[in-house]
Amino acid sequence: MHEVYKLSPLLKHTSVQIECITSYDEYLLLGTRQGSLLMYNVVKTTLNDDKPEIQLMRFNKTFSKKPIQQLDVIAEYNVLISLTDNIIQVHDINSSNFATTFTLDKTRGATLFTLDVNRQVTMTGKEVSIYRMCVYVKKKLQFYVWAKKEFLQLEEDVAINDAPKAIALCQNTVCVGNKNEYSCYQLKDKWNDLFPTSSNQSNEPFVIKASDTTFALVRDKQTFLVNDKGGAEKSKILKWSGTPHALVWDEPYCIALIGDTAEVHAIEAEEVIQTIPDLGKVRFVSRAQQGIIYAASIGQVWLFRAIDIPIQRNALLENKQFELALKLTNVSDETDIEKDKIIYDIQTRLAYELFNKKKYHQSMKEFLKLGTNVHHVIRLFPDLLPPQGDEPKVEITSHLAGKELEEGLTALIEYLTQMRFKYALEAQKNINTTANMNNVQIIDTTLLKCYLQTNDALVAPLLRSNNCHLAEAERTLKKYKKNNELIILYQTKGQHRRALELLKTEDNVERSITYLQHLGNKDMGLILEYADWVLNKTPEEGLKIFTEDLGEVEALPRPRVLDYLLKSHIDLAIPYLEHVINIWKDTNPLFHNSLIHKYREKVLIDEPGVEVTKKKLIEFLENSEHYKPETVLIHFPTNALLEERALILGKLGKHEEALAIYVRALGDIEKAINYCNKTYNQEDKVYVMLIKLLLNPEGFNINLPGVTLSPKTAQTDLEAALKLLEDNASCINPLDVLDVLPENIPVSRIYKFLQIAMQQSLKDRRRVQLLKGLLYAEHLQCQEMRLHLESQSVLITDMNICPACKKRFGKQSALIRYPNGDVVHYSCQDRKY
Repeated sequence: MHEVYKLSPLLKHTSVQIECITSYDEYLLLGTRQGSLLMYNVVKTTLNDDKPEIQLMRFNKTFSKKPIQQLDVIAEYNVLISLTDNIIQVHDINSSNFATTFTLDKTRGATLFTLDVNRQVTMTGKEVSIYRMCVYVKKKLQFYVWAKKEFLQLEEDVAINDAPKAIALCQNTVCVGNKNEYSCYQLKDKWNDLFPTSSNQSNEPFVIKASDTTFALVRDKQTFLVNDKGGAEKSKILKWSGTPHALVWDEPYCIALIGDTAEVHAIEAEEVIQTIPDLGKVRFVSRAQQGIIYAASIGQVWLFRAIDIPIQRNALLENKQFELALKLTNVSDETDIEKDKIIYDIQTRLAYELFNKKKYHQSMKEFLKLGTNVHHVIRLFPDLLPPQGDEPKVEITSHLAGKELEEGLTALIEYLTQMRFKYALEAQKNINTTANMNNVQIIDTTLLKCYLQTNDALVAPLLRSNNCHLAEAERTLKKYKKNNELIILYQTKGQHRRALELLKTEDNVERSITYLQHLGNKDMGLILEYADWVLNKTPEEGLKIFTEDLGEVEALPRPRVLDYLLKSHIDLAIPYLEHVINIWKDTNPLFHNSLIHKYREKVLIDEPGVEVTKKKLIEFLENSEHYKPETVLIHFPTNALLEERALILGKLGKHEEALAIYVRALGDIEKAINYCNKTYNQEDKVYVMLIKLLLNPEGFNINLPGVTLSPKTAQTDLEAALKLLEDNASCINPLDVLDVLPENIPVSRIYKFLQIAMQQSLKDRRRVQLLKGLLYAEHLQCQEMRLHLESQSVLITDMNICPACKKRFGKQSALIRYPNGDVVHYSCQDRKY
């Protein structure tokens, strides 16, 4: 692979045996089996130095009477933590002899501890470090937090069955490895068993913190990453040549000690990156800072110094290890501007490399994160965009065809869909509006081509709200013979004539009707033009173009539609007018008059079904209140349609003429009586008119040229007149009818009429008297109320104040008194108070 670290021997000890090490910044601390503690300063750590300079800063030979088991440092507070003689002590790292600050007495009997730092940003933006410590003491785990220059107990002790061989703390989770298995415990929660520590009982467990949320656990020849919730990340496994007995994490690398060798690995690498041999019986490893690692045996210390990141990065890029190059760049000390530029370049190369490796979905995700120009991404696929000269100079070795092409297009669709949403959102916020809309047009056109090759069921939904390039989309749809979708394209682009012409060519009546129904008033000329062939082919269905229950159809100019039908499709005029009047309830006299004329014309032609039309005409003349009778009448013949004429005359208030037609021309007294019954509420003398006509049929001159009067009603019909009088006695004024009755008629013949008329008169009189009494009673109540109100008085003095304006009442003030007794100025009566 490539060289990550350069190894430098640092020092040898023959007088003491190293038992533990820890490091931070440029400092190294060694704890010995003899109980002494040494602190070194590594002055020079540049790669140009074959052997860095090391200085002994402090040496406490009697730090402990027993071997120092474990060391750690909180550099921020100059605190050294030691485990010696099975108890935790805290020391001042700056004092000459590492003076003990305090002892955690509760930890007596401890065999292992682990320290964790978690950095958080407060609401004020300040970064703070929270240090937690977990200690194993006599089958219990103790938890502490550093606060106020001491370790305070974090929670109650947690019992544990087996003594741990390895332990690590990550935020609120501790991970423990004993001789049989790994397990983790979340504070104030429960234990979660993970997996066995090893298939070989001789292998020791080992666990470290790999990141703020991740543990690294050794199992045989593998290292697994487990999150702080206890979930193993199966895709993140490091494989070694042997079983590590120590690990250290130096992002993005993991260094494992295996026998007398150190191996360097990374999650992003498929195999070990670097092997560093000949380390003797190396036992301990510690990370001081990024790129600075110390390893030690009982008597010797080595320094691992990372090769400069730019050199490593170049090697990685040559080997196309882009993910590792990205992680390495993230931890470099380069400026943010330099990092952003480098990272963008690496991610771009990574995206293209993933594409070449046929990892299309991963590639598209990278392009999406980069915000790469959509043109460059689309051009990776054949025949989606015409070639242009500004393509990036990237070698593409992946040739798409068959299933690979389909998989690639599917990934491209996901990418384009998200980019479409991004551009549309920016356009709504008026950000790069023109450029973004152009990008959306390119995206939609490309999506159209992708859908046609992968899932053409998605084409129509795309086109219904599309921004496709018209000419290119049209060419593509024609290529795939997608006429239905082509019509949708024309419709959404406002190319209605082209859509309608295509529908006409296909002889698609049903869809043509639907299309025309949705055009609306602005395209009225186009509607009339293309409705013609539809109405010729299927008149009844075609009429729905003008009668469907749609807002666009109802809003069409009805007079223009009627004029068109009268000129080109006259047989459809009546059903159209009936729909306009009966369904849409249009009261325009134009339509009512026109319907009467069309009925009249059809009745006069005397075609089959004339009786139905005649019935419709009569009912319409009777019921419609919106036609113009004086206009309609002049078009009716004098020698035909006499009943219809009578109805029109009735609308004009010419009731005598109407009755004369019923009696003299038609000879139908029953119809005349029915006419009276229907018009009595409009004209109360209509019965008297009919009686007069029956008694004196020759007394009315009927002017209907060409009409032969009925002989049945040529003579006076006293019996019919008297029967009409008797049947409708309550509706006839006695004084009016007595004037037209013969003087010689016996009273006995009209006795019943007079009796009913007298009863009606008495009834009317009683009703009037009752009404008069009620009105008088109401008058008395009003008078009583007036007297009561006038008897009340309100005393107003100069001291009274208007509750509305808070001013005193003057002598000349006009006042208003409310029912609740409040008095205000007349001008204040509308104010709220």
